[in-house]
Amino acid sequence: MTAQPQTLVGLDLREEIERLRRDRNAVILAHYYQRPELQDLADFVGDSLDLSRKAQATDADVIAFCGVRFMAETAKILSPDKIVVLPDMDAGCSLEDSCPPEQFAAFRAAHPDHIALTYINCSTEVKALSDIIVTSSSAETILAQLPADQKIIFGPDRNLGGYLTRKTGRDMLLWPGVCIVHEAFSETELLKLRAKHPTAPIVAHPECPAVILDHADYVGSTRGILEFAQSFSGDTLIVATEPHIIHQMEKSLPGKTFIGAPGADGNCNCNICPYMALNTMEKLYVALRDLEPRIEIEDGLRLRAKKSLDAMLSMASATVGQGDLGPARVTGD
Repeated sequence: MTAQPQTLVGLDLREEIERLRRDRNAVILAHYYQRPELQDLADFVGDSLDLSRKAQATDADVIAFCGVRFMAETAKILSPDKIVVLPDMDAGCSLEDSCPPEQFAAFRAAHPDHIALTYINCSTEVKALSDIIVTSSSAETILAQLPADQKIIFGPDRNLGGYLTRKTGRDMLLWPGVCIVHEAFSETELLKLRAKHPTAPIVAHPECPAVILDHADYVGSTRGILEFAQSFSGDTLIVATEPHIIHQMEKSLPGKTFIGAPGADGNCNCNICPYMALNTMEKLYVALRDLEPRIEIEDGLRLRAKKSLDAMLSMASATVGQGDLGPARVTGD
């Protein structure tokens, strides 16, 4: 387990992180689900693959990835010559945990006539066992390029896979994984919230269960949800994804109200990702100071995993980071 750094009494963490960023020639990346203070000091804020590609394009020697482990691993896959550090190596992902590589390999072996279309929220080992990696913004574009009779395994997110099946009509064999954050939303509490704000659109990430997506006016990735927030004409928006994304909305649109969709207890606190929350300013400082904990991937494994990422980028590079999974269905003003 990653050691919890002691309180760094009297240290101006922001100033020290800025100094280390310069001294290390480092780029700091923060996912939209990170704490606001980490988002505010990052060089780039975005979704996992978009961040990795931005870091790949820089001349940085060090990538400090404020996100979860599979995201930092993706950055290392694409930038093997850069040092990649993750503030807390225990920052995992419930989707990754739901798909152990040895079980996925056995599942693939049991269905040799299927190709594996795998969501990016998975381990490097599972990426290496996959044919094509997808993001929520690229999956539909890639599906449209596959022959209609091609049998497909989709994993590890059954909610995203089910959404794509309903939207495209493609019958896929779904791995039974879920994101614990998006699974926690309550349909009953969401309907209560909508009754209080009847003209407010609902936006949802496709990792949510179908009972939540059925009430959404817009379904899309983190980037797509942010772009919807920029364009909708009302003054209130209900957001069904990890609530730290609301920080970016409030920064760019201070005159509007953004409400996190509730969990079963009637508030959005249970929908904060416990893995993303492990990263702190103190841990980022220590990671930049010590260049640990560091992501290391054996090169043969890295190249096998990169092959499935490259397949996605060649088939749908224009959609990466764009986030749109379908037309909005806006209600009210």
